[in-house]
Amino acid sequence: MTTTNNALSFQAGETVVYPGHGLGVITGIEKQEVAGFKLDLLVLSLDSGKVTVRIPVAKAKGSGLRKLSEPAVVNQALEILSGKAGAKRGMWNRRAADFQERISTGQLVAVAEVLRDLNRGPQQEEASYSERQIFEGALDFMIKEIAAVRQLTETEARKLIEQGLAAAPRSSKPTEDEAAA
Repeated sequence: MTTTNNALSFQAGETVVYPGHGLGVITGIEKQEVAGFKLDLLVLSLDSGKVTVRIPVAKAKGSGLRKLSEPAVVNQALEILSGKAGAKRGMWNRRAADFQERISTGQLVAVAEVLRDLNRGPQQEEASYSERQIFEGALDFMIKEIAAVRQLTETEARKLIEQGLAAAPRSSKPTEDEAAA
């Protein structure tokens, strides 16, 4: 069964990205009556079947639900990883909120920018707890989407990401924000 909504077409069995939750598989499209309204719902299985979410088809686009990234977007995201990190200005809590907001868009390029900006190389253990949590969340999201798009194992996708991060230029001395953290 296929459904179309604002040029988005979803099919049962298709892997999709649901921002804030990661990758999921559409297990079906069903009709339900909710509060007297008949709704077409996409049924998503998230976290390897541990969680099931139902999204009204009419709200799918507004919720940020999207198809997997195109291979060109994956290539662009991998290239971003090896770029120079953005400036670390401002209070950590504001930067953390910005990082979380970019991750929650579910856009692979935005997630790659977060990884690049939080990358500390082999000294990742020197990052604060919240920094590591954000980094790990972004890394997990990117691993899963790249693995799905390129049909790789998660281990192979992780290696691709780590290669990109390893190629990023690093400053030799920590910034004031890094020294304070």
